[in-house]
Amino acid sequence: MRGLAERVDSSHDETAHNRKRSGRHCGWCGLHLPEGGNIGRRRRYCGQSCRQRAYERRTAVQRTGLPEDAVVLSATEIAELQDRLFQLRCAAEDVVTAADDGAEPGELRRMAAELAEAAKDLEQLR
Repeated sequence: MRGLAERVDSSHDETAHNRKRSGRHCGWCGLHLPEGGNIGRRRRYCGQSCRQRAYERRTAVQRTGLPEDAVVLSATEIAELQDRLFQLRCAAEDVVTAADDGAEPGELRRMAAELAEAAKDLEQLR
């Protein structure tokens, strides 16, 4: 029994490590950052233009008195985010309905893959 617990723990650690490595995105545009070497600071932006836009946003936020970690969205951006969340919820409900109706494992796997892809797309807020 102890061997199973150790495998689960190491699997969890491995998953967290992979998520940490694969989850590096530009702090401005959200594009995936390439793996860098182990020397120096880790990159936060994919290029100079994204670094500049982030600087401009930080200085504008400082002038308004908002907290530095504040997120400001336009009404259009909020509406788009709500639409994307609605699509994600509908996809999840479709998977539940298919499972309740006795869908084949291959069909459920395909639907779950689509759901995961929709969630991945939603992570890109910019």
